[in-house]
Parts: sequence; structure tokens; C-alpha cells
Amino acid sequence: MQNKYPQKPGIDFILKQAFFYWNKTLVFQLMFSIVYFAVFLTSLFFFASKYGIWDQQQELMNAFKISTEAYIKKAAELGATENSRYFSYAFLGTLVFLYPLNIGFFQIFRKIDLKEKIELSDLFLGYNGLNFFKYVGYFLFWILIYFMIAQTIILPFIWVLVTVFVAPLMFFDNRRSFEAISLNFKVLKSHFVEILVCVLVAFFFKYIGFAVFLIGGLFTFPFWNAMIYSLYKAVFSDKS
Repeated sequence: MQNKYPQKPGIDFILKQAFFYWNKTLVFQLMFSIVYFAVFLTSLFFFASKYGIWDQQQELMNAFKISTEAYIKKAAELGATENSRYFSYAFLGTLVFLYPLNIGFFQIFRKIDLKEKIELSDLFLGYNGLNFFKYVGYFLFWILIYFMIAQTIILPFIWVLVTVFVAPLMFFDNRRSFEAISLNFKVLKSHFVEILVCVLVAFFFKYIGFAVFLIGGLFTFPFWNAMIYSLYKAVFSDKS
């Protein structure tokens, strides 16, 4: 595929396309969320029990009843324990393991464009062969940077904008992660408003299902992937 930078796409068109792909794949959106949260919650409860996190939470609650200072002191004390570190590693590992599940949507959306039959196996494409290690390696790098800057207000959001196209560039153009970040940065400078607005809409819609419709969040949670694909198509002109 070759990339060129066309005229700035209309935000309304990008949004319509994103909701079109999302609406066409509601069954897969639901399946994604069920698999994602089943694995995530199972892992969370397993490792929380294994490393005594529930007991630590009870200690924190008891400290909170005494005073805020006692709570802060206890939290710092427990956070420095070996079990807390192991639980943090397990939590991070679970998030990294689940990331390739997002990649399958790029295959699904492309098949919609090509009018090809969508199969259940498409959703798990990111776990096939070396693909798994490629995407897991990238997301491990991404999330470590994110956690390092998480205490700032603006830097995490900037990091999201700078990397929003990395996954599709790796998937469709077989770009390396750092090369994809460089291309993403160039595009961000020329399409900043469009990318900013779409990212904000995607973030809001991604979680509104849980806030308003509760179980509806299972359908809206993966919406982010539809927005990324729509943005990618609008910003990058793909030619085989």
C-alpha cells in the first residue's frame, strides 16, 4: 500500500463512517466485550486472591476509618509490598494480552468494504502466529509510556493522539511501530482538528453505554476501533 495525504476529510463524514462500521458489526462488538471482560475479570479476581489484594483492601478500609493520614500511610506501605508489585505485573500482563483482540476489527471492517464474508475467526486475527508478539510488544511499550506520564493532565491525551494510527499502519502497511508513530505525528499536524474531535467523540461514546444503558456498554466499549478505522481511511489513501 502507498500513503498520500489528501484534502482534509470532513468530520461529519468520518463520524458517519465510524457509526456505520460499528452498527454493521454489533454482534462482533458484543462478542468482543464478552471475551474481553470475561478474561479481564477472571484474571483480576484470580490474581487478587493469589496475592492477598482483598485482605489489603480491608486493611485500607480499616485505616480510612481511623483517619485520612492513616489511610495514605497504609496505602503507601501496602503498595511497596512484593505481593502488590506482583499483582501490578499481572494486571499489566492481562491488559497487554487482551490488546490484540482489537486488531481483528480492522480485518472485519476491511471485509465489509470488500463485501467479503465475515467470520468469527476474524475477531481473533491479532493472535495468529507472529502477529501476537508484534502487537503485544507494541502495546507493552505504549502502556508503559502511558503509565509513566499518567499523573500529568495533558501528556496521556497527547500520547493517544500521537499513536492513534499506529495499529492500523502496522496491520495494513506492515509498518514498524516507531515508523508508524513518525507517520502518525506527521498526519496529526495536518489533520489535528479532525483527529482531536473524533478521538473525543470515540472516548465519550466508548463509555457512555455503561453510564447510561449499563449493559449497553458491552456494545459501545469496542467503538474506538471503528473510529480509528474510519479516521485511517479518511486520512490515508490506501492503494494496493
